[in-house]
Amino acid sequence: MFTHVMIGSNDLERAWDFYDATFAALGSRPGEMDARGRLIYTHEGGRLMITKPINGNPATAANGGTIGLAAVSRGHVLAWHEAGTMHGGTAIESPPAERPNGAFVAYLRDPDGNKLTARTQATKE
Repeated sequence: MFTHVMIGSNDLERAWDFYDATFAALGSRPGEMDARGRLIYTHEGGRLMITKPINGNPATAANGGTIGLAAVSRGHVLAWHEAGTMHGGTAIESPPAERPNGAFVAYLRDPDGNKLTARTQATKE
């Protein structure tokens, strides 16, 4: 359904460090900066793009918004969570845990305050 998700950052170098570490924990490649100064991560046809806002105002996190990232295993979720907290992210909500539907999830805020979750697929519907 989605081609990409774009979020803002006030410090692209800090964001680059955070996202390279967290995506490496999920088995993905490092990000690349494009000619327009946007940090881009690609995986299985999807793209996460991080940029300074084009209107020149400070970037702010979406209130109520969450970006969900697919993880292959519990180990990947835990590694993602640890990498995030070691690279400027903040653990939020509950500790990494299994949900009633069997999905294993963890939540972080990136250094700019954007809410992220990594999760395995649900095993029960």
